[in-house]
This record gives sequence, structure tokens and C-alpha cells, in this order.
Amino acid sequence: MAENNAKWYAVHTYSGYENKVKATIEKTVDNHKLQALIHAVMIPTIMEEEIGADNVKKQVERKLFPGYVLIKMVMNDESWYIVRNTRGVTGFVGPESKPVPLSDEEVFSLGMEKPEINIAYSVDDSVRIIDGPLDGFIGNVDMIDIEKDLVRVIVSMFGRETPVELALDQVEPIE
Repeated sequence: MAENNAKWYAVHTYSGYENKVKATIEKTVDNHKLQALIHAVMIPTIMEEEIGADNVKKQVERKLFPGYVLIKMVMNDESWYIVRNTRGVTGFVGPESKPVPLSDEEVFSLGMEKPEINIAYSVDDSVRIIDGPLDGFIGNVDMIDIEKDLVRVIVSMFGRETPVELALDQVEPIE
């Protein structure tokens, strides 16, 4: 039940304190057994290629939002107090520091969670493409990769069978 009430919130921290805030909140959750209130603490990062002084390319992990930590939690007085009074936290993101949860679109775009997609088709089924430049085309499902959110559909274009990779929600089965 509590899982359904948990939402992602952005918390502003002192610059450079993101890792300390994350560790402190996770430790507090473990010590006080608050897993029902605070589900996850995350610092969104991205891998970038950087050329060092010695002209060698190397992968560097950079914070996507320096000065911010994202927390999936059930918002109530206790959880708010725990997060707000963590050393290094300056407040929640929202008007007058009133916490505003991230939208589902923001959560999915950051890759923190994946939307639930019910697949009503399987390999060799006929499907209609319902989104994108091939909207309206009909083809047969060749491959489904749930992990990568991909479906490969064989469509007939200009008299040729052509494989097209689409997102799982860009096709629907033909009844």
C-alpha cells in the first residue's frame, strides 16, 4: 500500500554534498527501519567522454543535476523531517520549499523507473504501427526486447520486406 503513495521528490543540497546527503539518508533509513517511508535515494549521473591532458580519452561520470538528490518517499511529517534535517540539505524543490513530486514523465525520462507496458502481442502477430513516421503501417512482429523497450516489426515498403525497430508502445495488435 505504501509503495503506491511513494513519489519522487527533488531535494536541494549544498554543492558537493550530494553523496554525503545520500549516504546519510540511507544510513538513517537503515538504522531507524524506515524502508516503508523512504524507498530510494538517487543522484542522477551521466557518462561522458573526456580528453585528458595526456590526450587520452576516458569515461567520466558527471552529475546530471549538481546540488540535487532525488528521493522516492511517502511524504508525511516524519519523512519530511528526516530529509529536511539531514546535514547538507537546504530544502525540497517546490514553492516556498513545499515539496512537489516529480511527474511520471520526468521520472521516466530520467530513467529512474520504467512505465508499465502491457504487451498484447507476441512474435509473428500482425500489428498496426500507431505512432511515428510509419503511423498506420501494418506488419508482423519479428522480435520483442522488453529490457530495451523495443519491438522489431517487418513491414512492406515499396514492395520490400523491411525490419523497423519501434518502442513497445508504438504498435497495437490487429484484432
